[in-house]
Amino acid sequence: MTSTLHPPAEPMLRDAVAKLPTYIAGRSAESALTAALASNESHFTPLPSVVDVIAAEGARIHKYPSMGSAEAREAIARHFSVSAEEVAVGPGSSGVLQQMIAAVCDHGDEVVFAWRSFEAYPILISVAGARPVAVPLLANEHHDLAAMADAVTDRTRIVILCSPNNPTGVSIGSAEMEDFLAKVPPHVLVVIDEAYIEYQRSADGLDSLELFRRYPNICVLRTFSKAYGLAGLRVGYAIARPAVAEGLRRTAIPFGVNRMAQRAAVASLAAETEIRTRTNAVAEERGRVISSLRSFGWQVPDSEANFYWLRVPDQQREQILAALSDADILARGYPGDGVRVSLADRETNNRVLAVLSDRSRFGAQ
Repeated sequence: MTSTLHPPAEPMLRDAVAKLPTYIAGRSAESALTAALASNESHFTPLPSVVDVIAAEGARIHKYPSMGSAEAREAIARHFSVSAEEVAVGPGSSGVLQQMIAAVCDHGDEVVFAWRSFEAYPILISVAGARPVAVPLLANEHHDLAAMADAVTDRTRIVILCSPNNPTGVSIGSAEMEDFLAKVPPHVLVVIDEAYIEYQRSADGLDSLELFRRYPNICVLRTFSKAYGLAGLRVGYAIARPAVAEGLRRTAIPFGVNRMAQRAAVASLAAETEIRTRTNAVAEERGRVISSLRSFGWQVPDSEANFYWLRVPDQQREQILAALSDADILARGYPGDGVRVSLADRETNNRVLAVLSDRSRFGAQ
């Protein structure tokens, strides 16, 4: 604690904030020739029906949006057969998660999550004054759910499960999830972060909404940023029991989701057929690209997202990123872990495959 007799010469950050790592976003394309595959954005242009409602809202941006995103909450509730009281909306799923941690965690409480997983988790947890508890992934890139259950203590308030996991793309299976939930105390909120769920095609993939209906401590977290192509508008949502969802709404920034985002979310839910067609195309390309990479000798886990993962040592990671950059391709590198590459159209994916086709140039045997 700083002594009042000798105050600092200038305003100071909280110690926890000063020590935070900076969230590093994927690099954006610098020219029309650059393939920006570092941020997991949808490579499809926005749906025409969504563009129309965004344009209409442009004439009303001098007015505040709905404080509680009422129309969007009602549309989400109808779409998933839940009540509007069980829905909370925020500025992207990251924003909703921040609301969640603020609503549930006191100073010193613990939040358990897998690592490597979404980079924002430890940052959001630390900002709230809670303690991040990272549990390493298994060698096959799956969540180590047994170890995560063992990591739960009397101070644990939230467990975050990212499925499909970012950046590995691996999904959690139904049977292992049931075993995990049987071990977790009912007062611990289990957040299933499904930012990429629309791309999942595995027969063994989780039915998180069915789990939500059976387990009162389940919270489903999703976003419109990925498959729905609204990354630039920032709108996500959570489905949780009414008391939890109300807590998320209470901790939300007033008017945090703008008018255009709210209307675009509603229009996107109405375009289910078009979204399914687009995600089917991504899933088909994903299978083709991963199969090709494996034929080149790369070890690639079964991704259920719109990206794939190469776990490589740091020197090889730098070589891969440099070679891709030389070909005007931006990918995402994770020091100490590997490289994540977003999927795009067939021509762009082929550009990546051409770079990675010869593993020997990266020191691989």
